[in-house]
Amino acid sequence: MESDSVDYVSLTDGLDDEEVTQHRHPFPKPHGGGAPPLPGIAPTTSVHELLECPVCTNSMYPPIHQCRNGHTLCSTCKSRVHNRCPTCRQELGDIRCLALEKVAESLELPCKYSTLGCPEIFPYYSKLKHETRCNFRPYNCPYAGSECSVVGDIPFLVAHLRDDHKVDMHTGCTFNHRYVKSNPREVENATWMLTVFYCFGQYFCLHFEAFQLGIAPVYMAFLRFMGDENEARNFSYSLEVGGYGRKLTWEGTPRSIRDGHRKVRDSHDGLIIQRNMALFFSGGDRKELKLRVTGRIWKEQPNLDSGVCAQSL
Repeated sequence: MESDSVDYVSLTDGLDDEEVTQHRHPFPKPHGGGAPPLPGIAPTTSVHELLECPVCTNSMYPPIHQCRNGHTLCSTCKSRVHNRCPTCRQELGDIRCLALEKVAESLELPCKYSTLGCPEIFPYYSKLKHETRCNFRPYNCPYAGSECSVVGDIPFLVAHLRDDHKVDMHTGCTFNHRYVKSNPREVENATWMLTVFYCFGQYFCLHFEAFQLGIAPVYMAFLRFMGDENEARNFSYSLEVGGYGRKLTWEGTPRSIRDGHRKVRDSHDGLIIQRNMALFFSGGDRKELKLRVTGRIWKEQPNLDSGVCAQSL
């Protein structure tokens, strides 16, 4: 995808165009914590090492396999090493390490995201399930223009977007942008733009892109919240595009960046503009795309009397 196929112009009417404060800091590597030593067993750190698969270095869960010399590995890696022990090259067979499986059952371990703030401690078997949905687990980079593999917490990703992807950063809860494209009929690859807004103490990603829907290209704008879904529900946003006496509007709740960019786009959860309508809004000879997208973000405040949410402007 080529980001330079769309020229993006930010019109900061009423906007405080301040640079977002840098929050870069190292993203610590998660690690296990300390459970009390078991009788007759080495200190807990040694137990954790025993439960580490020598191939993938992940924690081993039953069935735990071993060779005739006692070397262990997880069931996933057993097929990857073609039934040969990666340590001594002996044939693995179907020997289970029941003793190590019993040790695993007796452990209670902190979440591997404890270094990011998770205070929970779980039995060994429950830990893995929790970590797949832990609110403290790192986020994937929300940049849509590449398959970026960077993960981290929100402050780290904000700095990453600004410094590595050169994303525009704005402070304020309203936006007024103009998107220009010289040839609106060419969308062999999705054309995209990303802008980050900081308001209400939170970060939001505004996406604008073109993609093929059926036989014709469409244009779409949508907002994602840099945080979890339960926090995203506290906010709403509106988008508007128009011209020459016509306009389209969209209002909704921002999606969390836990939902991938493509998932949000393919669900059509945003402002969608058909090509013919986009060209009408652009005016002129209808051969160049010139769209002005405006909008705002607000926080929903619970109304204690009625039990519903009211807008906080």
